[in-house]
Amino acid sequence: MASLLRNFWATPRFALNQDYKPQCIAKIRCLASRDSTLLSSDTVTVNGVSSIEEKEKVIPIDDVENGHLTSSIKEKSKEDIQDKLEPLWDDGYGTQTVKDFLEIGSDIIKPDGGPPRWFTPISAGPPLKDSPLLLYLPGMDGTGLGLVLHEKALGKVFQVWCLHIPVYDRTPFDGDPMKMAMVNIDSMLPPRQIIQCLTDNLAAFLAHLSGVADIIPKETLLWKLKLLRSASSYSNSRLHAVNAEVLVLASGKDNMLPSANEAQRLASSLRNCKARYFKDNGHAILLEDGINLLSIIKGTSKYRHSKRHDYVMDFLPPSMSEFKKAVQDFRWYLNFTGSVMLSTMENGKIVRGLAGVPCEGPVLLVGYHMLMGLEVIPLVEEYLRQKKILLRGIAHPTLFTQLIESETNESSIFDMLRLYGATPVSASNFFKLLATKSHVLLYPGGAREALHRKGEEYKVIWPDQPEFIRMAARFGATIVPFGVVGEDDIAQLVLDYDDLKRIPILSDQIRRDNELAARMGVTVRRDMTGEVANQTLYLPGILPKVPGRFYYLFGKPIHTKGRQDLLKDREKARELYLHIKSEVQNSMNYLLKKREEDPYRSVIDRTTYRAFSATFDDVPTFDY
Repeated sequence: MASLLRNFWATPRFALNQDYKPQCIAKIRCLASRDSTLLSSDTVTVNGVSSIEEKEKVIPIDDVENGHLTSSIKEKSKEDIQDKLEPLWDDGYGTQTVKDFLEIGSDIIKPDGGPPRWFTPISAGPPLKDSPLLLYLPGMDGTGLGLVLHEKALGKVFQVWCLHIPVYDRTPFDGDPMKMAMVNIDSMLPPRQIIQCLTDNLAAFLAHLSGVADIIPKETLLWKLKLLRSASSYSNSRLHAVNAEVLVLASGKDNMLPSANEAQRLASSLRNCKARYFKDNGHAILLEDGINLLSIIKGTSKYRHSKRHDYVMDFLPPSMSEFKKAVQDFRWYLNFTGSVMLSTMENGKIVRGLAGVPCEGPVLLVGYHMLMGLEVIPLVEEYLRQKKILLRGIAHPTLFTQLIESETNESSIFDMLRLYGATPVSASNFFKLLATKSHVLLYPGGAREALHRKGEEYKVIWPDQPEFIRMAARFGATIVPFGVVGEDDIAQLVLDYDDLKRIPILSDQIRRDNELAARMGVTVRRDMTGEVANQTLYLPGILPKVPGRFYYLFGKPIHTKGRQDLLKDREKARELYLHIKSEVQNSMNYLLKKREEDPYRSVIDRTTYRAFSATFDDVPTFDY
C-alpha cells in the first residue's frame, strides 16, 4: 500500500465542502486505550447543537461556518503537557495489534442512528507542547483505524486527527455517495483479495476475520474504486505542481496494488518526495509487525514544527522500542566488536565504563574517526545503555541529501543515523546543540580522517585552526577527548583513494559524484587548505577480517566554564586545541599497547568465555 503523509502546522482547522454545512451530530471516539468506549451521540456538539464530554475530558467541535471546521480543545493543565521527551521514552509501540484493529472496528460499525463523523482526535497523551498536526485520511478500510498500531506513539508527538466515516445504515444503496459510505450489508468480502493480504499477520486472529466483512462491505469497496478511477487522471495531471514534502511507503508483496511501481512513479513525478520500500511487507503495511510509522517519519526527517525541518529543535530522541530494535538489528556487529570502554575520572584514575564522562551538558566529545566511522554504532549504543544519554553526532551534510538515496529506496543506515540524532555540520547547528546542553560527538578530522589512506591508521588528521574551542567556551561546555582503536582488527583497507584514482571508471565516478555534490551546495571547509580541505567522498575497498575488539578511552574532562581567556585570546585557544589533539593521540597509543595484553581480544575467545562464564557485557579485558 502506498501511503502519503503530510504535516500541517496550525490550529486544527480543516477545509470541508464549501457548499456543505452539516447540521448533524458527529460521533467521536477517543482512541486513548483498548478500554475506550464509544460516546453516545447526545454527547457531541456540532454548530452548537450539543457538546462532547468524556467524563472529565471536554473536546468541543465548533465553528463550521464558511465550510470550515475548527476544533477548540479545553486547555489542559501543565502536568498533562510534556515539554520534551527523554531518550528511551515509552512510545507504546507493540502494545496494540491487529486484533485490536478488528475488535475496535467491530464496535465502530455498530449503528447508533446518527450520521457519519468527520475528523476525530486520537488521544494518547500526554502530548508534547506545541505538537504539530497530523491529519490521517483512511484508505480502503474507511474506518480511520489504520493507525491503531501506531496511535500511542503518534499521539505523543503529533496532534493526530483521523477522518472517520463509519458505516451505520443498513438501507440499500441508492447512488448517493454519502449514503453509500453509511451502507453496511451482511455479505462477505471476496476472500482471496482482501483477506489474503492480512493472513500473514492475522494467523493468530482467525476467529476475528468474520468481522472484516462488516468493516468493509463489498458495495462500499466498489464505490471507492470507482471514485479512485475517476480521480486518478485528475490528480496525475497535477502532480508536477505539488511543492509539499511527501513521504511514500511502498510494499514489495502487495497483492492488490502495484505499490512498488507506483512509489517509483510518485518519487519521480513529485518535486519533493521521498520513498521507502519494504520488500517483505504486504498491502496492509501499517497493520504489519516491524513497521513503526513514527520511526520512518523521524528517519526521513519529516517531523517538524515549521516550514523547514530543524535538525536540532525538531529532533525527537529514540524511544525504548527503537533502541531495542537497533540493538537487535546490530547485535552481530556489537558482538563482533566486543567494545571495551574506559573513562578517566577527575583525579586521573582510569575506570571501566563511562563514569568519568559528565552527565550534565553541554558536553563535547572530541575524538578520532576510525575507517568509515566503524566506531559510531557501539559508542552511541553504549551511551544510551549505560547513561541514557544520546550523543548528537556532527555529520557530513551529504548524509542528509538525495545523493545517498538508494535506487531501491529501502530504509538504510543513513535513516538510522538521522533517527539517532546525526546533525549536518554547520556553525548554526553546533551553536544550537551546545545551547540546548546536548552531548555532542565531534570529529575534527571529518571525512578525511574517516577515509584515510593506507598506512594512516590511528593518525590524527585535524585542521590547523581551533574550530570548536571558542564555541565550547562560549557555552561553558565540558570537553572530553577520546581515542578509539580496533579498525585493523575488523577490516583491512585494500583500495584507498589513491588506488581508486588509478582506475579510470571508478575515478570518473568519484569525480562526477563530488561535482554533483558541489553543485547542490554540499561542501565542507571550502575556504581551507591542507589535508582536511580535501573532503572528497568515495567508498574504499575493504576486506573483512576475523573480528578482534574495539577499545575506547575517554580522557580527563576539560572544563571551559569561566574560561573567558579562550574567547579573547586566540593563542590560548590554540594551546588548548593542541592539548586536546595530543590527548586523543596519547589515548590511542595507550590502547594500542594495552590491547596486546587482552586475553579476550579475539571474538572466538570472547564467545567461548561468554558460553561458560559471563553475559554479553561482562567479558574481562587488560588491566588498566
